Amino acid sequence: MSLLIDPAIAARVDRVELPFNRFGVDPYGVSKKHVAQFMTLLHYLYHHYFTVGLVGIEHVPARGRGMLVGNHSGGVAVDGAMVLASCFFDRDPPRLGQAMAEKFIARFPFASLWSNRTGQFTGLPEQAAHLLDDERLLVVFPEGARGTAKLYSDRNSLVHFGSGFVRLAMKTQTPIIPFGFVGGGEAVPTIANAYGLGKLLGVPYVPITPWLAPVPLPVRVELTYGEPMMFSGTGNEEDEVINGYVDQVKQRIGELMKEGQRRKSGEALARPRGTEEWA
Repeated sequence: MSLLIDPAIAARVDRVELPFNRFGVDPYGVSKKHVAQFMTLLHYLYHHYFTVGLVGIEHVPARGRGMLVGNHSGGVAVDGAMVLASCFFDRDPPRLGQAMAEKFIARFPFASLWSNRTGQFTGLPEQAAHLLDDERLLVVFPEGARGTAKLYSDRNSLVHFGSGFVRLAMKTQTPIIPFGFVGGGEAVPTIANAYGLGKLLGVPYVPITPWLAPVPLPVRVELTYGEPMMFSGTGNEEDEVINGYVDQVKQRIGELMKEGQRRKSGEALARPRGTEEWA
């Protein structure tokens, strides 16, 4: 067993209901070994580095297709990491969330390979549709890089949502599970974005914090899942109809963010039962 893998986490990976072959690789190239390494890292961040409040994990489907849709903030996508960890550690059977990563990841060979091996693929509509057809659990941030680029003062706001996720959910008859994440802006309090430096490095921007580097602080964060939302139709409806559904999802995410803000501002930290084994 690799020194970078916790045996208990490796055993949990064995319970993930994906069609791994005898080499521990699924049809998309997702590797048990890489997932176990990734989750060993996330275990530390989720249970020891950040203080995570979690509500509504029961709304994440235990099996079958689902699309987790939420807000983005924090410069380095702390939110995405915590969503993946919650699905793996606090859902039974454990689920592997598969995020639709930004396209720039594909420009970096090592990062691209690691991303694919852990189930995180470039956000292409065709790829997402195939994953949903295979009953996977997608993680989607409709704000894209615009979301993580929010400055500290705008950390709890929502910017423009793309509409492709709603069309895809309708086309594949996939439930949208909205979530609100609060605390990413405190973890990486961005005071400016260096777009020129980002262009040189091949990324959209480089977030600048008071200590310059975008290294997250060990803050308290709140993750709140809401009840699934379903929209009937084919996904080929007029833009006006689709945008109306997008607005409904966006409004619900905003409400979930406010719930998290209320807990974070003074109420007791919320955690689901059954997580003591990972403390």
